[in-house]
This record gives sequence, structure tokens and C-alpha cells, in this order.
Amino acid sequence: MTAPSDTGDGAPAVYRLAPDCTPADVAEGEYYHATVNGVVDYGAFVDLSEHVSGLVHESTADREFAVGEDLVVELTEIRENGDLSFEPVALDDAETVERAHEYERVGASSLADRVGDDVHLDGEVVQIKQTGGPTVFQVRDETGIVPCAAFESAGVRAHPEVELGDAVHVGGSVEQRDGAVQVEVDSLDVLTGDRGAAVDDRLAAALDEQAEPHEIDPLVEWPALSKLFPGLEALAERLRRTVLEGRPIRIRHHADGDGMCASVPVHLALERFIDEIHQDPDAKRHLLRRSPSKAPYYEMEDATRDLNFALGDRDRHGQKLPFLLMLDNGSTEEDVPAYEALAHYDVPIAVVDHHHPDPDAIGPLLDEHVNPYLHGEDYSITTGMMCVELARMIDPSITDQLEHVPAVAGLSDRSDADAMADYLALAADAGYDESFLRDVSEALDYAAFHLRYDPGTDLVADVLNVDGDEERHRDLVPFFAERAREDVETQLDAAMPHRERRTAANGAELCLVDLEEHAYRFTYPPPGKTTGEIHDRVVEETGSPVITIGYGPDFAVLRSDGVRLDIPEMVAELNEEIEGGGVYGGGHLVVGSIKFVSGMREAVLDALVEKMADAEIAPDLQAGAPR
Repeated sequence: MTAPSDTGDGAPAVYRLAPDCTPADVAEGEYYHATVNGVVDYGAFVDLSEHVSGLVHESTADREFAVGEDLVVELTEIRENGDLSFEPVALDDAETVERAHEYERVGASSLADRVGDDVHLDGEVVQIKQTGGPTVFQVRDETGIVPCAAFESAGVRAHPEVELGDAVHVGGSVEQRDGAVQVEVDSLDVLTGDRGAAVDDRLAAALDEQAEPHEIDPLVEWPALSKLFPGLEALAERLRRTVLEGRPIRIRHHADGDGMCASVPVHLALERFIDEIHQDPDAKRHLLRRSPSKAPYYEMEDATRDLNFALGDRDRHGQKLPFLLMLDNGSTEEDVPAYEALAHYDVPIAVVDHHHPDPDAIGPLLDEHVNPYLHGEDYSITTGMMCVELARMIDPSITDQLEHVPAVAGLSDRSDADAMADYLALAADAGYDESFLRDVSEALDYAAFHLRYDPGTDLVADVLNVDGDEERHRDLVPFFAERAREDVETQLDAAMPHRERRTAANGAELCLVDLEEHAYRFTYPPPGKTTGEIHDRVVEETGSPVITIGYGPDFAVLRSDGVRLDIPEMVAELNEEIEGGGVYGGGHLVVGSIKFVSGMREAVLDALVEKMADAEIAPDLQAGAPR
């Protein structure tokens, strides 16, 4: 290669080579900064970089040199065998010029076609994992993320100077290990100054472009849902950016039909995007986790468990702390303690939910919040309906697999939206009649109950038929649905005779059931669904406004039709009015659950009934009550 002998203003240029420079980066007649690495009888050996060295012959030197001494040399000869000869020089008014190694930079996404080749790539370190053998650096460039394995000795951290977030240059050979592409590192250098800034700028520009969500048309025309599209698009951009940055994502969702209709499509879309970005096919297992929550809010038990896992993964696998995505829960004041716990760490939080929110309480703790109530709409826009569109914004190729899911979500949470007719028609075109969709909804609830805290990834995929087995789906759904119906009938046979029925002061039919005494415990259906099934029977029998309360020692489940309730407001009032009651809970306006101190059950229930009796009768209000 050739280069100018001066800097353009007459001053001679003395090049300081970057550590990864090779003999291809030097030329005869140029001046270089060098360091003596050895002294022999016939001269001194000098290093210009980690890969460039040569001899200053004693015949060209007028003095002796010491190991470690810095000097300026001229490259006088490049011999046929590659040896380099230098002479020491003394220059006046010289100017130092930094020289980077000239190499062809390749993209991470192209490495599968370069197996066996020596390559160079520049990027950002997004994970550092120490194994029993090499240290594995996950490096992100504009095209993807690739594992780069550097070996010092078994279990010993290679390149301890490299930290998470550093801009680096990697040189090495492309190999396949267990079916995955990785770079076997020969050199790994932290890039600083202009080179580091150039990498940062390039990656930032690429990140902005790649994080953009796909533009999609909604599955059905629905102005109410269209109001939420800007928020969903912002969240889709945030989730794609999180994947591109190599950050884990933890999905928490309500353990019911709508919660699974929300979480499974988003989980699948993120899995596919992770596969697109990461050269490691196992990356999605480490970067994406879905966990059901029994409560309709983020319990402190779940939050501390998630945080403990995240801190362990950070320490063991060199991962960043995760992005938390709450689906079909997470909008209420009950979520605040758990969110505040995460606020002590770098854990961003986003919520997609259709429960009645407490924006003043949780808003400052969230990075994104999509909720129909924030746009003048209500729970009839289910979380599953929103999240199907969110998943399509992340990866529209999954659309055909999701066309029946919004209808299942609507049936699961008993949406009375006019758009339900369009969703049912869309599902019918995909081969699902309404009866079978109801079976899918029932089967999801049944599976969620028995899975408890397990996501049941493969089983739920088969039940919902999202990336599952179509044939097994058609066999499994009727089996689970029939089992669920049988268990419901068994439960109602035990509970229905023990209903306490009265007429409230506002004329509504009031039905109370002691589920502790008159229902099977720890079996399907759980108290919430049991109360809902009893409520439905009473509504069917009477055809009049109905309020149903299923209660136990320290809880009550509330359902209503034809009565204009505000359960979150009632909960707040009860907590304030009943000293020592310990009342908390919430849900939708016309369906919810509360907890209280068991010794105050009678006082809480009496006050609750009184508040419900004062509520306005609204026969046109068909709660349908999401469960």
C-alpha cells in the first residue's frame, strides 16, 4: 500500500498503527512509531502493532536500544520472505497520524456463507458469557448478532478489557458448532476515538431503521381499535429495538383465554424476529420467556421471582436485565409495589391491557401503556385483539396463523363489541365456526388452570393452533372443552342449591354464594369462573339485572349485568371506609375480585352489597363480563 509522506502542510507523517494492523498496512519509505521488544548482537527488534514487527540493524543505529523503548523508524525494505527492515530516524515537526487496519468488513448475517473463511467485523458487544471453555462475546452489527468465541484457557475470561456495550473489531475464522455459526476469535479490540464513534453512529442508524414496525392494515375495520394503533406501533418499535440490542424480554400475562390469545402471538412473532437477527439458533431460548400470572395484576411474588432470575442470568450469562411486557394485566394500582421494586434496576416495563387502569398511579412507572380506557373505549377491545395486531406489526408473516385468534379472545372475555361479528366472519373464512371457537376458549381456560405457573408452550400452541399441530388441535380442543364442561357441571351441581338470592334496593337480583363452604376447592373451575357460571345461570333464569358475589374467607368475586357499577372505585372506597379491612383488588367496571382480611369478611360483604344496591340500573348495559 502507499500513503502520503507528509500530512498536507509539509510536516512529515509518523504513523501509529492500530493493534490489529498487519504487514498489508505498511509501505516502504513511511515513518512509524515503534517499540523495542528485543535486543540482539546485530540490532534490535521492534513492534509496530501486534502483527507488524521487524529489525533495526545495528549498522543503521548510532546507539544501543533498551527493551520497551519507544522510537520512530523508517521502513526501508520489505523482503520477499516478508521480513521488514527499519532504520531509526529523528524528525523535526513530525505529526502523528493514526492508521487503522484496512480490511473487508463483513456482516453478521452473511457468515453462514463464509464458513472456513477468515473475516473481520465491527460491532457492539451485547452479551459476554463465560463458559467452561471459551468466553463467548455476542457481537451486534447492522445485519445481526453473532457469537464470537475467544479462548484464553479453560474457564478463564478472555479479553477482560472488553465490556458490555463496547464497540469492537473482531478478526477470526467462521466455524460451525452444533449447527450454529460462530467466529473463532483471533483478535478482539475495543474501538475508541473516531473508529469507535463511527461504529456507534453506523449501528444507531441501522437500529433506527430495523426497529421500525411493519405497516399493516387491521384484520377488521374498527375505528375504536384504530385509536390504539399508534400506541401499538410504538410498542412494536420498542420490542423490535429490544431484540436488536440483544436484550432479553420477559412476557407476563393473565392465565386465562384472553391472556393466552394475547401472549402466544406476540411470543411467536418475537421468536421469529430473534431467529432473523441472531446467528445462534438457541438465542430465543435465552432471550424470551413467557410466564402466566394467576392474579389480574403483577404480584410481588412474581416480580421478585422474575427479578431474581434476571439477576442470575445477568451474572451467569452476561445478559442485560430484561424488558418486561405485561399482557392482560398490569394496569392498576395493585401493580405499583411490584413496579417500584423493578424501578431499583434497569428494567423497562410496557403494558397492553383492557382492565380499568389507574394511570396516575402506574403511568410514571411505565415506558409504554396501551389500554382502550385511555382512549375513551372499554374492555370490549380485548387484550388478545390488540396483541394480534401487535404481533403482526413485529412480523406480518404470521397473519394467516392468527386470523381466528381475535374471535377466541373476544369469546373468552365475552366482548359485546360490534366488531365481534367481523372477527367471527374472519375466523369462519379460516375454517372455524363459532361453536368450535367457544370450545377453543374453554380449552384454553382449562389448560391454563392445570398448567398453573407453567407457560405450557407446546400444549398451548396446539390448543390455540398458533404454530402448533393442526391435526392434534382439532382432536385436543373438543377433549379439553368437554372435560371442562363436565367439571363445571359438577361444580355447579354442588354450589347452585346454596345460592342466597335477594332483591337489592335498586331492584337488581342479588345472588351470593359461599364458595368456601359450598364449592369444590383446588379443582376446576376456580372461584372466578365458578362465580361467572353461576351468574350466567341466574341471568338466563331471570332476564333481569343481576349482581353475583362468590366469596370465600378472604376474597370475593363480583359479576354484574344490567347494573352500572364501578368496581375499582368501590374497592377504593371500601379500603378507605372499613378500618382494618385491608381491602384491595379491582378489574373491569362490571367484573372484578377483591381481597380483604378474613376477620372483616362480614363487614366488607355488607358494605359491598350496600354499594351495589345503590348502583344505577342500566338494562341496556350488558356486561358480558370478561372473566
